[in-house]
Amino acid sequence: MKYDVADLSLAAGGKKRILWADNDMPVLAAIRKRFAKSKPLKGMNVSACLHVTAETANLVRTLKAGGANVALCASNPLSTQDDVAASLVKDFNIATFSICGENRATYYKHIYSAIDHKPVITFDDGADLVNELHTRRKKDAPRIIASMEETTTGVIRLRAMANEGKLKFPVIAVNDAATKHLFDNRYGTGQSTVDGIIRATDFLMAGKKVVVVGYGWCGRGFAMRARGMGAIVIVTEVDAVKALEAAMDGFEVMPMAKAAKVGELFVTLTGNKHVLRAEHFRVMKDRAVVANSGHFNVEIDIPALKKLSKKVIRNVRNDVVDEYILKNNKRIYLLAEGRLINLAAAEGHPASVMDMSFATQALQAEYVVKKRGKLSVAVHDVPIEIEQQVSKFKLKSMFIDIDKLTAEQIAYLASSGEGT
Repeated sequence: MKYDVADLSLAAGGKKRILWADNDMPVLAAIRKRFAKSKPLKGMNVSACLHVTAETANLVRTLKAGGANVALCASNPLSTQDDVAASLVKDFNIATFSICGENRATYYKHIYSAIDHKPVITFDDGADLVNELHTRRKKDAPRIIASMEETTTGVIRLRAMANEGKLKFPVIAVNDAATKHLFDNRYGTGQSTVDGIIRATDFLMAGKKVVVVGYGWCGRGFAMRARGMGAIVIVTEVDAVKALEAAMDGFEVMPMAKAAKVGELFVTLTGNKHVLRAEHFRVMKDRAVVANSGHFNVEIDIPALKKLSKKVIRNVRNDVVDEYILKNNKRIYLLAEGRLINLAAAEGHPASVMDMSFATQALQAEYVVKKRGKLSVAVHDVPIEIEQQVSKFKLKSMFIDIDKLTAEQIAYLASSGEGT
């Protein structure tokens, strides 16, 4: 088995981490148990480009239990837990290509290793693997039955490819599933972003002016958590509906040009490019903290920040805080090189919420195999049946019962004759 990880001697600690996360992922565990019997992915090569964390480890374990030959690479250079990567190779015999802090060349070498695995199904978090299958590795695209996309940024890229007529195989927008974005994006990103910022900086939220850049589900979640810790939360948006929602949720809404002058902590969660730019850095307060919780580090215009600075001091705290000293002597602190703060400085989303997202992923793999050759080349939504199945499993694991429609109610909802 081919692999490339930082240090296999870390495996023991990684296995403990994987099994600890598994304790809080009962839905995925139930699917793994069923997959081990039914083998819906038997003999199929599967490649996943995802954050290499304990939670992801339990997803790829589930795919393997279903009969798949799995290869895993990282979807972000700083999001790998090296002990988990080591354990996947040593303890679970899963081909893993991932090293925390890998440079760009190594990052793409690992993606190519995942493609060399000759997958028929792929999993992506940001669409880097799929993008390579559409550009430098086009010859491998015809083999793909379908791909599952995990994050907002990736879905944006894939919908653009579909709109341009460039998409070569079906993609399932797992990110858009209610069992993903309503929970993973809101509660997972909300909590883990706060966690990463505090671990990196020892920043006190209470009383601070925190600027949330983007009010999608990730932005909503972080804004909610920051306010819960006593922060004065400001939201910036380009979408009128989302801005209105933020205002009615009780947050102050303003343009970034204004927010940049008053904010003390800035967190980008948009999936877009250069939402923090030179004109914003110029007017920020001394010692402003800037972080990103969107998938790619392009949300912050880091080259512009560097150009404005007379000096950059790396790793002034915890190996994830860089101090940019501007020419007017003001200091701006950039966290985790502008990469995902919740994974670069913390451990990512709690296992309990990833349980739903990865359960949806696993069931989608089974679904695309059943639908092989029948799915159009487009970006597809997750079927409602899978959403309901995951939600029911999760409620059961939480010992929560809900009501059922009566026969009378079912008949009423299906009829048009009964009125006032």
